Amino acid sequence: MSALLTVCRKEIIETLRERRTLFSLLLGPLFGPILFTVLINVMVSRNLSSQDEVLEVPTLGAEHAPNLIAFLRARSIQPLEKHEIANVEDAAALVATGVYDVVLVIDDAFDKDFGTDHAARVALVFDRSKNRAASRVSRVRGAVEGYGQQIGTLRLVANGVDPSLLRPLVVDELDVSTPASRSALMLGVLTYFLLFATLTGGLHLAIDTTAGERERKSLEPLLTLPVPRASLIVGKMTATVCYMLASLALTLVAFTIALKQMPLEQIGMSSTFGFATAAVAFLLLAPFAPLGAALMTTVASFTKTYREAQTYLTFVLLIPTLPLAFATMLNIEPERKLMWIPSLSQHLLVTTLIKDQPLTPAFVALSIGSTLAFGALLGWLAVRLYRREAILG
Repeated sequence: MSALLTVCRKEIIETLRERRTLFSLLLGPLFGPILFTVLINVMVSRNLSSQDEVLEVPTLGAEHAPNLIAFLRARSIQPLEKHEIANVEDAAALVATGVYDVVLVIDDAFDKDFGTDHAARVALVFDRSKNRAASRVSRVRGAVEGYGQQIGTLRLVANGVDPSLLRPLVVDELDVSTPASRSALMLGVLTYFLLFATLTGGLHLAIDTTAGERERKSLEPLLTLPVPRASLIVGKMTATVCYMLASLALTLVAFTIALKQMPLEQIGMSSTFGFATAAVAFLLLAPFAPLGAALMTTVASFTKTYREAQTYLTFVLLIPTLPLAFATMLNIEPERKLMWIPSLSQHLLVTTLIKDQPLTPAFVALSIGSTLAFGALLGWLAVRLYRREAILG
């Protein structure tokens, strides 16, 4: 144990002396929270501004539906009658190239069909693949459909028909979500940033203490010291774990501060992710650090140069984060059978915290136990690899 702690202290101190490396380790955990905050603020501000701003929409055939045009203007939608669009084909081309987000086309027979047995027709030209135009298209579509429903109701009343007869079925919606649980829709990727920051926090040290030692030709004299090789490699992995935990703690603090600056309340969400919640999240994610350190050390033991190890470990960083992508897309809920999968179990537990829901003690115990067990297995494998004489080749 004394030799293990000595090796760990040596690696930590040597890394602290490298200012550039230390600067990147400290700056890295701040990048994710800053990027996340900027993206969320831009997204929220864009959605809110698109709802309040006067929306200018190029309109073909506005002269055929003056009442519809007045209805749209009353809802802050300003139809533009002066434009370079001659027909639907021109409108489609301009929307496809991004000149306009949406174009309203009123059929030439609108005024003739309106008020008869034939339904008057309008068309919306838009590009569904452009996310930034979705809210504007929704506003125009909602206003046009609202106009149609209003006219239809007035016609029924004028003919002495109760409009409720057209609604034989009324669907009542009961939304059981809370502002905190709805915030998981946006904050669900938080675990990805946390796990990625944890891994990158120890990446440099894991490479330098393995492939770096071999490239500098300092590994052979190090292994000839009268110290068990297990103590040497475990000491190096312990130092890596220390930096990974430091990176995780800094990232959690940065996210906790950043979430306070996000206007989630303006879109019906809220965040209860305070420092107390961050402390619990740290305890849930901390077992992943030994697993990550053992994994990176094991992979780096097969490489001979720093650059080669960096190439392999770049791909290794993607492995623990793959389950998170599937969990987000499939909206997976915490289950006992999933708690044995590292990274996925941490994601599900942290998402539960974000939703402000109680944690299941059995799930927490299974997640921590399985993650530490996988980490111990990979650590044992790394020790076995460093006991081979081929490690010096």
